[in-house]
Amino acid sequence: MTNPTRAVQEFRLPDLGEGLTEADWVQWAVAVGDRVELNQVIGEVETAKATVELPSPYAGTVEELLVEPGQTVPVEAPLLRIVTEDGPAEPTGDSGVPSRPSVLVGYGPGDAPQSRRATRRTSADTGRDSDGDTPPARPDAKPGARKLAALLEVDLDTVTGTGRGGVITRDDVRRTAGHGEEPTAGHGEETTAGHGEEPTAERPRPPAREPSPERTTRIPVGGVRKRTAEAVSRSAFTAPHASVFLTCDATATVDLVSTLRASPAFEGVRPTALSIVSRALLHAIAAEPSLNAHWDDDAGEIVLHHDVHLGIATATSDGLKVPVVREAQRLSLPHLARSIAEVADRARTGRSTPSELTGSTVSVTNVGVFGVDGGTPILNPGESAILAVGAISDRPWVVDGALAIRKVVTLSLSFDHRLVDGEQAGRALATIGAFLGDPVPMLVADN
Repeated sequence: MTNPTRAVQEFRLPDLGEGLTEADWVQWAVAVGDRVELNQVIGEVETAKATVELPSPYAGTVEELLVEPGQTVPVEAPLLRIVTEDGPAEPTGDSGVPSRPSVLVGYGPGDAPQSRRATRRTSADTGRDSDGDTPPARPDAKPGARKLAALLEVDLDTVTGTGRGGVITRDDVRRTAGHGEEPTAGHGEETTAGHGEEPTAERPRPPAREPSPERTTRIPVGGVRKRTAEAVSRSAFTAPHASVFLTCDATATVDLVSTLRASPAFEGVRPTALSIVSRALLHAIAAEPSLNAHWDDDAGEIVLHHDVHLGIATATSDGLKVPVVREAQRLSLPHLARSIAEVADRARTGRSTPSELTGSTVSVTNVGVFGVDGGTPILNPGESAILAVGAISDRPWVVDGALAIRKVVTLSLSFDHRLVDGEQAGRALATIGAFLGDPVPMLVADN
């Protein structure tokens, strides 16, 4: 009988795709001495686009962890070593540690991935894990909160989550670390030694405090926030931005959205004004293709894209992300509405892969959800236009010579003036405004 061969396997950070050359290590899901299974999640990395869980390509016992939370790790850098006893040793590299080709994020060799995380099963009678060999589940926390907890040295088991479903947020971590906004005793001018009581001989007033240093929290910049800062800075100082604005009557669009929500064609889909605005933008691009292009400085060429990969600017707890609806011009309105909702939800919940957050050719951002009328968004690098949609609100409007209260919205279109002129941008924005004012004929024409 042949004994299994003991081998030390070194797992290196795989190629994350989309030109990404490094990632920030967020946290480990395993520790030295832990037994790991094939495709079990061993930790999380934060790239320029998303936080990604890494599966183990080996089954065995963790021998050594080679990186620390918060550390920036280049592609192909070693992450950990695992002792395996599943078969013959593999060929070794120059370092003497067996090598293995990098695998794509989210995939391991062989069988399909197992469940992402083990869940805790407890007994109501004993309060102990039902399976003594099963480690307790990790606290449910957003990736950004996990990274901040590592930086502030906060144990997530001590944090009470206030997010949806009890999820731990960054604010929860800050509050636990003592950096929250809750008042601290001694900071109010009316505070006395006896919690509001007058001082006495037995309880004299405490001496005045010396001015304390400035109360600040320093958070290292990395991951999505760092790359976003780099991208917008590069865009702002590379592409000559210009913007045009239009305030228009969107009453017909608001009425249409209400009608569509009751339509069988939209069963299971919640159409929104953003769905209609996105369709209007696609309609404008068909007439003004320069809005769906990029400036190739090296080649000295303007590159017109035949497909519209629509970026949906999405605010998340980790920062701004732009998930992409591929070939949006080919989608029906119900499919477009569903796709926008799905990609935005995946981005907000941290489930987007790097490939789902790259490759947009034009973008739309709904700043109206924050209660503002409009703005001048910065272009995503490589794009020639981005449309900002303000809040739709009741305003006085002249209709057929008479004053009426209508649903009004302000649109702003920022564009790269190297390849889009004011004429093209103005016509495109006028087309979008006309679409919102009377969307049904244009939607019928598209079909």
